Amino acid sequence: MTESASQNYEGVWGNRIGFGKRPAVIVVDFMKAYTTPGAALFAPGVVEAVAQTPALLDAARRRGVPVIHTNILYFAKDAADGGVWVKKSPVMAAMVAGNPLAEFCDGVAPRQGELVITKQYASAFFGTSLAPTLHAQGIDTVVLAGCSTSGCIRATAVDAVQHGFRTIVVRDCVGDRHREPHDANLFDIDAKYGDVVGLAEAVTRLTESAVS
Repeated sequence: MTESASQNYEGVWGNRIGFGKRPAVIVVDFMKAYTTPGAALFAPGVVEAVAQTPALLDAARRRGVPVIHTNILYFAKDAADGGVWVKKSPVMAAMVAGNPLAEFCDGVAPRQGELVITKQYASAFFGTSLAPTLHAQGIDTVVLAGCSTSGCIRATAVDAVQHGFRTIVVRDCVGDRHREPHDANLFDIDAKYGDVVGLAEAVTRLTESAVS
């Protein structure tokens, strides 16, 4: 097999879905565990994504586009509310209230009045009120930033389209531990579940939007 992945998918996958009329930006799990050197979850790709994301948030806030944040927090002893996922990935058990690594990253933290969805699993939709909250506001498009690309971003993107939302992932505003899973998952998302766009395009589209 000599053809590239793009050539193999051409004509089968990769249709563009585009922005709808009422977007919301969802910032997934930009927590200090991913940006603190020496932490087990530290990911340079996430540091880069955090640095790019304020421009996206500024564009949304200027136009009144909702900005929603998610975090991962466990409340039960030994993170039992993380179930099998924490058994598979015990590093996640550090996500408890009071741990500085579980705090939001500087520069992209929630502002007063912005909704925070606390979750225990990868998808921002699984076991949370996110979908009904978006539907109640008439949102038809979710614009994703956050981490990690191969984990919570992918899971959230898949669930978003399954809940009926146009799904946009901002390439410059998502990050992972390593370039290969980052690129592979963006390729899959763009082919099958939503559109992967650059920051400049996302800012332009949000600037054209207004949600009242």
